Amino acid sequence: MPLTREDVAGIADYARIALTDAELDEMTVYMNDAVALLDPIRQYDLEGVEPTFHPIGDLSNVMGEDVPDDAVRHLPVDVALSNAGASRDRSFRVPSILGDQGGDR
Repeated sequence: MPLTREDVAGIADYARIALTDAELDEMTVYMNDAVALLDPIRQYDLEGVEPTFHPIGDLSNVMGEDVPDDAVRHLPVDVALSNAGASRDRSFRVPSILGDQGGDR
C-alpha cells in the first residue's frame, strides 16, 4: 500500500519539516520509491522466526564502562567549551526542545 500525500504531510509535520506543495509531491514519490526498495526483503518466509532486539542475538552492550580512566588524557573543560555556541557554568547551552514551558536549559 503506497504512502499517500497526506501520509507524507503527517510525517513531515511530525518531524517539523515545512514542505511546499511541490516538495510534498516530490517527497511522496521519493518515499514510495524508497519503500519499494524493501519489497525483496518482504518476500522472505519468516514464519516461525522469532524477532530479535539485536541482529547478533543476545549481544546487548558492546560499549565499555563510562568511567574516567587515569591512563587516558582528558580534554580540559575550557578547551571543550571553546567552540561552543553558548555555555554556562562549565556546560554546553542548547536550545530547549520543550518550547516556552521548558525554560532555558
